[in-house]
Amino acid sequence: MGNVKTVIETPKYSNKGILLLIVGIFLVGANLRAPLTSVGTLIGFIKDDLDMSNAAVGALTTLPLIVFALISPLAPKLAHRLGIEMTLLLSLIVLFIGIVIRPFFGVSTLLIGTILIGVGIAFGNVLMPGFIKLSYPQRIGIVMGIYTLSMNALSAVVSGISVPVARANPFGWKGAILISAVLVIIAIFIWLPRLRQPVPKLEQTEANQKPKKKMWGSFLAWQVTLFMGMQSLIFYTIITWVPEMMKVHGFTPEQGGWMLSIMQFSIIPLNFLMPILAARMKNQKLLSALTGSVLLIGSVGLLVGGQIIIPISTVMLGIATGSAFTLTMMFFTLRTSDGYEASDLSGMAQFVGYLLAAIGPVLFGFLLDLTNGWTVPILMLVISAIIGLISGIGAARDKVIFE
Repeated sequence: MGNVKTVIETPKYSNKGILLLIVGIFLVGANLRAPLTSVGTLIGFIKDDLDMSNAAVGALTTLPLIVFALISPLAPKLAHRLGIEMTLLLSLIVLFIGIVIRPFFGVSTLLIGTILIGVGIAFGNVLMPGFIKLSYPQRIGIVMGIYTLSMNALSAVVSGISVPVARANPFGWKGAILISAVLVIIAIFIWLPRLRQPVPKLEQTEANQKPKKKMWGSFLAWQVTLFMGMQSLIFYTIITWVPEMMKVHGFTPEQGGWMLSIMQFSIIPLNFLMPILAARMKNQKLLSALTGSVLLIGSVGLLVGGQIIIPISTVMLGIATGSAFTLTMMFFTLRTSDGYEASDLSGMAQFVGYLLAAIGPVLFGFLLDLTNGWTVPILMLVISAIIGLISGIGAARDKVIFE
């Protein structure tokens, strides 16, 4: 039958519609990290209150990553049936339910709520790059910058205030963990008008089903996937364990929480600029090489240790993982031909990538318990950074997967 391109008409919005759409994208993005990153700063409180082991605490971060991996391939399929806007709305509702039930009735609801949060975030992670490409094909860099900026900005704020809020309210960490629910409610109400003007759904024909089978056989798609996995493994490991690492070096829990906040704030300017730069470049090899190098240097810095080097290395890792995540989101759009292809690549990369990332926090905690020291666990991050550097440069080639 040959290669058949599916042409999808770009929706036309009024000025007010464009503003509401941008705000909606910003708010959805804001809810795709904050419910998870806040846990890292509260781990000490949760661990002491519920008497959890290091490996069990690591599961609070690993569980949603496993859910990301399992749910990601399903997201494009459900979006084809219901439309991207409706699927994203449902994901926000599931996310809200997960946040609300997580703090109550002990470990069981903590884990169940965490799983539901993983389901909601997984759909958002997979579908937003494709939605942006369908809605703003001529302004992908700018809109993607707004989207990734919102993820890190709100996540940084929540990480910074979680410990003070936990100390100030009578419910402790349980009250602090509910902050994210307010953001989700606002996002739901702002997103509702999107249901009245959806982007066109893709016709399910034999022609446009064929590329989906080839995606898993593409070396370029696998490079994007591995880059996604390594940056995710490192990011979710450090947000889980850096506060505990800093306590060993004489920092207070509040300082550990604010360190995570500073780490995430440090990436905000690059969150906005990186997609714009990437969209204007013929290839993104320079950006990938710089990102991978900073990731490696930051990991080695944690290995060296010290009260001065660890905070600097943490900020470097924040910059590097944030840049890597933003580049990955751009690769979903730059390495594909349309928004639905972008969602398919996003689903594949997040399935395998988060499956790799899921082992990070638990393996780090296991190695910490096994060796009773930080050297071996941190060496795991150094090796992951090397793999990320190599795969990122490969993913940055000026090539579309189905050319």
